[in-house]
Amino acid sequence: MSQDSDLIKLYSGRILALAADIPLTTRLPAPDATARRRSPLCGSTVTVDVAVTDRRISGFGQEVKACALGQAAASLLGAQVLGLTEAQIRRGRDQLWAMLKDGGPAPDAPFDGLAVLAPARDYKNRHASIMLAFDATLEALAATAATQSA
Repeated sequence: MSQDSDLIKLYSGRILALAADIPLTTRLPAPDATARRRSPLCGSTVTVDVAVTDRRISGFGQEVKACALGQAAASLLGAQVLGLTEAQIRRGRDQLWAMLKDGGPAPDAPFDGLAVLAPARDYKNRHASIMLAFDATLEALAATAATQSA
């Protein structure tokens, strides 16, 4: 019975609210790059389109087909992503991973809202889904860097 109550705590009202209201879900008509990431464990997928101007994200669209935890992470990323650099996204991603994997503190602003996902630490099978939006965004940014420097 305690496992059921743990899952209820994991899927808090805040996580479900974030999952229900993901920003920037319209794909970009002419992105600088697109990346799709899939979690092989659960089948969750996130596809991200980015436009970059002066090394900052100037346009962003995402298609999220993930569990509520992956959706919540994508929601928090989408709310903050415009105007950020690859380094800022990478820092948020690395801090999120450390919080989940090593019990580290919640990420710094602008991703401090990811603290809501701290209860997922104990659910390693959910970590990949939580990371999808950040990983897809970084992959797309890497593709833009490669084409813009060529």
